[in-house]
This record gives sequence, structure tokens and C-alpha cells, in this order.
Amino acid sequence: MSDHADPVSLAILTSGGDAPGMNPVVRAVVRTALHVGARPFAIREGWRGAIDNLIEPMVWSDVSSILDKGGTVIGSARSTEFREREGMRTVAANLVRAGIDRLVVIGGDGSLTGADTLRERWTGLLDELVESGEIEADVAARHPELHIAGVVGSIDNDMVGTDMTVGTNSALCRIIDAIDALTSTAASHQRVFVVEVMGRRCGYLALMGAMAGGADDVIIPELPPEDGWEDAMCEKIRAGRAAGRRDSIIVVAEGCMDRHGEKITAQRIQAAIKERTGESPRITALGHVQRGGTPSAYDRWMSTLLGYTAALEVIRAEPGEESCIIGIRNNRLQRLPLVETVANTKKVIDYLEEGDYEAAVRSRGTSFSRIKSLFETLSSPLGEDRYFKDGWRPRVAILHAGGLAPGMNAAARSAVRLGLDRGFEMLGVEGGFPGLIRGDIRPLAWGDVDGWVSLGGAELGTARSVLGIEDYFGLARSIEANGLDAIIMIGGLAGYETAWNMAKEADRYTAFRLPLICVPASIDNNLPGHDLSIGVDTALNTNVETIDKIRRSASASRRCFVVETMGRKCGYLALMSALSTGAEQVYLHETGVDLALLTKEAERMNRAFDGSRSLYLAIRNEDASKYYTADLLRRVFQQEGHGAFSVRSTIIGHQQQGGIPTSYDRTLAVSLAALAIDEVTAQLEKKERVGARYIGQHNGKLESHPIMRIDEEMDMKDRVPLDPWWISALPVLYTVAAREDTTPLEHLAIYDDNR
Repeated sequence: MSDHADPVSLAILTSGGDAPGMNPVVRAVVRTALHVGARPFAIREGWRGAIDNLIEPMVWSDVSSILDKGGTVIGSARSTEFREREGMRTVAANLVRAGIDRLVVIGGDGSLTGADTLRERWTGLLDELVESGEIEADVAARHPELHIAGVVGSIDNDMVGTDMTVGTNSALCRIIDAIDALTSTAASHQRVFVVEVMGRRCGYLALMGAMAGGADDVIIPELPPEDGWEDAMCEKIRAGRAAGRRDSIIVVAEGCMDRHGEKITAQRIQAAIKERTGESPRITALGHVQRGGTPSAYDRWMSTLLGYTAALEVIRAEPGEESCIIGIRNNRLQRLPLVETVANTKKVIDYLEEGDYEAAVRSRGTSFSRIKSLFETLSSPLGEDRYFKDGWRPRVAILHAGGLAPGMNAAARSAVRLGLDRGFEMLGVEGGFPGLIRGDIRPLAWGDVDGWVSLGGAELGTARSVLGIEDYFGLARSIEANGLDAIIMIGGLAGYETAWNMAKEADRYTAFRLPLICVPASIDNNLPGHDLSIGVDTALNTNVETIDKIRRSASASRRCFVVETMGRKCGYLALMSALSTGAEQVYLHETGVDLALLTKEAERMNRAFDGSRSLYLAIRNEDASKYYTADLLRRVFQQEGHGAFSVRSTIIGHQQQGGIPTSYDRTLAVSLAALAIDEVTAQLEKKERVGARYIGQHNGKLESHPIMRIDEEMDMKDRVPLDPWWISALPVLYTVAAREDTTPLEHLAIYDDNR
């Protein structure tokens, strides 16, 4: 941090279109600044407010109770005046008069480009203001340069270099809710629906929405369809009907054009289908509902981390540092150069105008390209029988193990369709490994798994038990009797442990030497080799919805709530639930619970209720402590409160396992199922098989590991990973929750400052 006679002052503004998740960024910036002794200001109404001098100091309570609010509480507006030098001159004058030379800007590429242009012109603008007598020379001298940190707030997800922008996840949730609802009515009448989504010239929302919604076709700006696309689309609809599909959903992004520069609108698609099939499709343009409403859990906890990091970045900025964007790459926060990132984003439009569609798709990132390719396979009904090689159709079984996780069905559906496309004979095992021993196996065709993408639970059933040595003979015999060539296990640690034990017994039972691929699906998020397992995002959203209701129930009373989440001894759900709902405390197995901690917490609670506070929220992971249960915590705090407030405990329970999978869990399920099929394919093509492996997405990379390494990454006694990546977010929770005993980190362990 540069030396200042007075505390550092920074301002935050939101500009351009609003996006769910902007408020969590604002809250985190303001509270992080206050925590480190800086002075935060809000510039209301975006750059227009900067010109009109709508600059106000912020205190702690100004950003209370805004985590669950959509839009931006400090307002947003576009300003043509700011684009001119005279407008920037006015902004510079207003900022230095308030003592501000650091900005956190939340907006799109236009807003961020404008901010950096202001930074570049800053010295010249101040010289002009001093020369004209509008500011004093000593005032200008105290603010020799402007420091900028940007956070991209846009549902379009069109900024190249960051995997997810603030608001995108929430918008996808709206899109999936709509597609799920339309699918049921479309199936009732065997009808085609054309769904138009936002995104301008970026097809991310359309592509991910189509994939997660199980749509028949999708049209995106980055890859205009070739001539004759109308016939191909209609043939796909006919093939789907022949395969048993009753509903047909076509998703189109609002900025689509064909290869001749003509717009492809929902109305044009409707007319093409009616002309070729005689059906009369219905059109649903989702419009601005995609930008509105309460932010998803992801857009709360990740936006909080972004705001925290942006605040520290700009407060601690050194002289001469260029403007940066705090983005997300490979599930990690990353410092990106603002000018270069915006320039790369604008290149996508150039690629489209030049007809270089491969470059446009490539610019959106490897996951975008991969999902586009996978969508084509998953949505295209298969015709004639396919063979792996030489007339051979390997028999590949799919089963679940462990507790239920939303998204299991989406993963099974993807594995079945991708496997059939490779020429495998796909089989479903009812009831996990015990079902395999019993021989409860049935073939699965393309149409059998139609509609599974949006279903909670597990259509194949699951089992929590870990097989013992007494089960191995029956299991080996069933594998051989059913002629299985590979197994894909989609589930939790019970499945991983069974696979681990089978690998250790492979010398005694040769049947266990087949490819056995473990796909992580568990709301506990306690599996090795991955950052987020299938089902976690859905469970977290369930928790957030429930806790939001609890918060509102306490609005008219002075009450402490102790809310217990699932997760066994892994505290991911508890910590992220706390970050996403504004909790003051979280109790984790990883950090421990003891009497000294509870004593301090009771004292802190009493101080809080001495003021105007009406709610104090504490989140407890279910296995944080064997003895300090949620009810015991309730009774301790009730006693120590001496009647100043009441205390209630709530256990959210199994509804965390039973939700309809979110778009994140559905697309993650597709990616991991595809990796599992790739692993099976690779082993079947080799004469010497590798055997059991577990897969995952770690640091944004899809990876595969031998099952025998599981104990190198896991504490098998406590059933938790040895190095949980998410634990570094704990100081962020305490920083934004007014914990006086917390010192913000230099930066998060999951933040790569890229200097």
C-alpha cells in the first residue's frame, strides 16, 4: 500500500446492465475496506453518478441485508457524457475533492475500458484542474495516479479470459427453470418450443442452457449454422420423435446470424419448422427475467471472494501498477490485465466478421468448445447399431453408490448416450454394487434416458454400503456372468472405497481388473481429485434458499439461529452457506469447536444484540463436533444471552440431497461423464488394462488418477481431503462479518495475482 497521511479512500460503482451478484461484490468491497482501515465510498448511478457527484461515504450497515437482493442497490446507468474528455475531467474533479484515487468498477467491457481511459488521462486531467483553479495543487499532489480494479458484472459471460462473470450462473438458473417448465408442457402436447435467451453476441447462456435443459438443438453466434441448417434441424426433431421423445426444445441466442449476415430469430426458426414439418412451434423469449431476481448461491459466495480480492488489490496497489480485472479461471481467482483482456474480448467480434468461426469458438475457452461438441452427440438420436471395433460391442455398466446427489441422473444419461455413440452396449445396474451382485442389470437405450437430465434422485437407485471381503466372490462372479467389460460408478466415498478394495484384491479376483471409473457425485464434497463434485451446487442452493427464509423470519425479533448443514466432516457446504447468507460464524470440523470458542462467541453475540441487530446467524457443519451439537449450542447461547435475545436451532436435513439439479451440476455431470467414457475407451483400446481410476475437475483441468492413490489425497479415517482448497475462504467470511480478531490475508490461497 502506498504511504498516505490520511486513510486510503476508495470508491465502488456499478455500471452498464445490472446482474445478480453485484450486491455481494459491493458488500464485500465496503466491508473489506472498513476492516483494513480504509474509507469506502459508493458512486451511485454508475458513471453518470460520478459526473453528477453522487458520491457518498459508506458505513457497515449501508450494505447489510443486500446479499439476496438482485440488481444493484447503488444503482447503475450508462453515460455517453463520460466517454468524452470533459466528462472524465468532471469525474476526476469530483473524485479528488472526495480524496478518492482508487476505484473498484463492476461492469462490462465498456465500463471497464472507460475506467482505464480515466486512469490513463488522470495526470493530465488533474493538471488542467489545477491550472483552471478548480482544485488546489496540494490536493492533486496527494493523488498522483488512479488505481483501478475491475470485476466483470454481466450475465452474458462474454469477457474473454475469465470463465464466469458475475450474474451468469443466476441467469442460467432462470433459463433452466424456464426450459424445465416448458419441457413438461411440450411433452404433454408433443410440441416444439423455441426459446430465445440473452447474451448479445456471446452464446454461452444459450449453449449451457441447451445442454443443461436437454434441448434438441442450439444456435449460437460464435458458430453460425451452415446453409441448409433448417432442414438439418427439422430432421433432428423427426429423429427425436422416432426415438420416443415427445418434447422438442430449440434454444437460440439473441445475437445469432447465418453465414450471410442475416439474423436468425425465433420467428425465423418457427417459420422454418412450420414449413417443413407442419407443426406450429411456440416461442418463448425469456427477456429481462434472466437479469433479475435473487442471485444464486454461486453468485453470492464467488462474488464475495471477488469483491474481497478487488478491494485488497486496489487498496494495496503500488505506484505505476496497471489496471486489472479480478476474474475466475480454472475455479481460481486470477488477476488479469484489464487492457489486454478487453482487447481479446473485442477480437471475437472481429473473428465473426471475418468468418473465422473456429477462432471465435476457441476464444471462449476449451470448456466452451468441449460442451459444444458434447451437445451435438448427446442431442442427436442414434440410428443403426454401432460397434466399438471389429464387430465388438463392449458391455459397460453404470451404477451409483453412496448417498443421493442431485445430478446423478444427468451423469448417467450422458454416460449412456456417449457410450452408445462409441459403440458400447450400455447397461444400468439397479441398487449399486449390491444390485450388481444380485444381477439386477438392464440394457439402456438412447430413449430410455431421455428426460433424466432434469430429474433429482437416482433412477438406477443407489446403496451406501461398502462391500466387505465376504462380498468379493459374488461380485466377481456377477461381473463374469454378465460379461461386463467396464463399470462406471457415479457416486460418493462408499463407491470409491469399494473400488479401492476391489483394486487391492485384483490379484485374487481377475474379474476386478476391468476398467472401473469413479465419477464424483456427493453433496459432502469430500472426494479426492476434484474441486466440486456433482450435487454440491444444488445442495448449496437449497441451503441458501432455506436460510434466506430463516433470516426473514427473524426480521421482527431479536434472535440467534444455529443452522446445521450436511457434509459429514467436510465443511464445504457449511462455509459456503455461511458466505452466501451473511452468517457471522461457522463451526467446522477442520477448525474445531471448544468451550473457549463458544465463550468468545457468546460475548460477541451479546455485544451485537446491544445495538440494533435483530439476527445473529451461525452455521454448523453436522460433524463439526461430536459433543457440541446444534441443540447444545442453542442452549449455551440461550443461557449466556440472559434473556436479551432468543435462540433457535434448525437442521436442514435431507432436502439438501433431493433437489432438482442446477445448471452447474448438470453441465458438470456431462463433462465428468464424458471423461469417464474417454477413460473406458482408452483402457479398452489397450491390451493391458489400467483398472480402477477416479476422475475429477481440479484447477479447471479434467484429470484421472489411479484408485490406489486415494489414500495419498484423503484422510481415510475422517473421510476428508487432506488439503481442501476452499478453507482459505474462511478469513473472508470473518472479514465481512465484522470479526475484530481477523486479519485479512495478503491474498487468498486460490488467488493467482499473475504478476
